[in-house]
Amino acid sequence: MKRLMVMALAAVAVWSTVPPALAADRDVATEIKARETAFAKTMADRDLQAFSGFVSEEGVFFGGKGAIRGRDAVVAAWKRFFEGPDAPFSWAPETAEVLKSGKLGLTSGPVHDPKGELIGTFTTIWRLEKDGKWRVVFDKGCDVCKPVAEPEKAPEPKQ
Repeated sequence: MKRLMVMALAAVAVWSTVPPALAADRDVATEIKARETAFAKTMADRDLQAFSGFVSEEGVFFGGKGAIRGRDAVVAAWKRFFEGPDAPFSWAPETAEVLKSGKLGLTSGPVHDPKGELIGTFTTIWRLEKDGKWRVVFDKGCDVCKPVAEPEKAPEPKQ
């Protein structure tokens, strides 16, 4: 009987160390999709301080001049996007995936200009941090590839 109690207690101890993200009743992909949506809302709301809270201390954003490393550097580089009354672009997640461990996730989707025209796509890698919050560890945007116009057809030769 003692052995059975010890085994039961051991099982409870092991189960309690399983990350909450592995719980069957949680849809972690939906969680990070919502987190990405809230992250994008900081741009619409023109709230650089809130934006900062979504970026991991060691986050890396990729820009036109290469990698921007660390929260402070990312916030400094993105400050210009938060100046003025209107957001220069917006984004929204279409896809969200999470590793089975529940500790790392990816979101991606379109980026639009203020008129709603598609101007790019983004990919964000999220990490579940020690405080239980999802934060951006990698972020990269890409311009939309414009289709190449078909060359004009040469006139048919006269016969």
